[in-house]
Amino acid sequence: MSTRTPEGPASPDAAPSPAPRSLKRSFAAMVLVGEVLVVGFASLVAKDLSDVSGRTVGIIAAAVALLCLVAAGSLRSRVGYALGWLVQVVLVVSGVWVPMMIFLGVVFGALWFVALRYGGRADAVTAQRQRAAASRG
Repeated sequence: MSTRTPEGPASPDAAPSPAPRSLKRSFAAMVLVGEVLVVGFASLVAKDLSDVSGRTVGIIAAAVALLCLVAAGSLRSRVGYALGWLVQVVLVVSGVWVPMMIFLGVVFGALWFVALRYGGRADAVTAQRQRAAASRG
């Protein structure tokens, strides 16, 4: 079967299109990047509302934000998903210093769960449709 390129018809031996991106990984990355923003804004609140020094809050917030980014960058392997779960726990535990973080941690934990659950389902449906299309033609 020949494919079509923007320049016109391709040869029959043209390379097949690459596999679609994983929705599970994309959704998980979006949650983790959103958490970087939450951690940044929460650090501004924490430095004023907690007994912890502003420098300590900044260092901890930078470490958690870095953990979020490392987890997002590692989502090609299981390590990234494990780090993502660790981020969810850290956000809830940070509620000890900023009580509102308990709520935000639970909300982002739910978003993380939904991203993994439904993103995985969407990837399975996509794979099933690709297999069906490949068997037809």
